[in-house]
Amino acid sequence: MREFGMLGTRKTVLGMVHLPPLPGTPFHEDGSFGQIIDTAVGSALALAEGGADGCLVQTVDRVYHPGEDSDPARTAAMALVVNAIAQAASDDFQVGVHLMRNALKASLAVAKVAGGSYVRASALVGATLTPHGMVEGHPLEVMEYRAKIHAERIKIIAEVESMHFRWLGGDKPVAEVARAAVSSGADAVAVADRDEGRVLEMIAAIREAVPGVPVILAGYTTHQNAARLLAAADGAFVGRCLESGGWGGQIDAGRVRAYMDIVGGLD
Repeated sequence: MREFGMLGTRKTVLGMVHLPPLPGTPFHEDGSFGQIIDTAVGSALALAEGGADGCLVQTVDRVYHPGEDSDPARTAAMALVVNAIAQAASDDFQVGVHLMRNALKASLAVAKVAGGSYVRASALVGATLTPHGMVEGHPLEVMEYRAKIHAERIKIIAEVESMHFRWLGGDKPVAEVARAAVSSGADAVAVADRDEGRVLEMIAAIREAVPGVPVILAGYTTHQNAARLLAAADGAFVGRCLESGGWGGQIDAGRVRAYMDIVGGLD
């Protein structure tokens, strides 16, 4: 598996595969799971066809427990989706797992047994306030669990400032959050902001604080701004601009290809 933007100058593009509410959640539509798997696999294959490096499979259950309390049916369903994608895609296609807001141990377990290669952590360190409660990082528990199930090969991308994470309890500089995340075991960090200038400032600060650590864009990239933002970052999670019909729609291979053409011009 190629590391996140660390080999050569190639940028890593990871498309979002947004899942409708899964079994074990209050808004799941009974009988729809087969279609959920088919749509997810189709989106992942469209990403691969368009030249993306991988995907992030993310639950969109509408309401979440803020901690690790993932219903067994939800976890099992996620494992089946991830495994179906891993089986359908090529060996070098990276499949990531993001269960609930921050169910990191469940995400690591799914990635380990179902063929994933990384997880995305909304809060590896610190805490952040969300509409569903306070999401807290517990890095010691996460790293102990990763070792327990021998999942050290599963990479962790930690958000350090984004739509999912804002440091609770003061204005902690993003560089310090990134340093804490890397010290706690993160393999890469992720940032996002609607303000393009703010994103570039955060990337520069992280580069100075933790040299050599890959910085991934956690959202808000489009075909219009990808060249500017990815000139500074090592990769990006990309969603809405690749989906037909807007957020949550099927991935369109043509849109992926157009995005990758822009990224290819940066190599």
